[in-house]
Amino acid sequence: MKREPRPLSARQEAVMAVVRSWIIERGHGPTIREIGARVGLSSTSSVAYQLAQLEKRGLISRTGREWSSCRLETPKPPRRGL
Repeated sequence: MKREPRPLSARQEAVMAVVRSWIIERGHGPTIREIGARVGLSSTSSVAYQLAQLEKRGLISRTGREWSSCRLETPKPPRRGL
């Protein structure tokens, strides 16, 4: 039996919205501090954790070490088992 992926948390939705709008407006990803300021997180490690979770889900990726190099990814459809 295959588990359905869990929906994004409210915090993850907020972070995704900031990343999406920032990339559309400016052509590059926001910094961790810029994301934190927009979603109300003062801890940069909390923002980095949320971004890592989104990256693990395949919703964003980054080309460099910095989160400002992140880009949106098209989620891949779930694979069908045998």
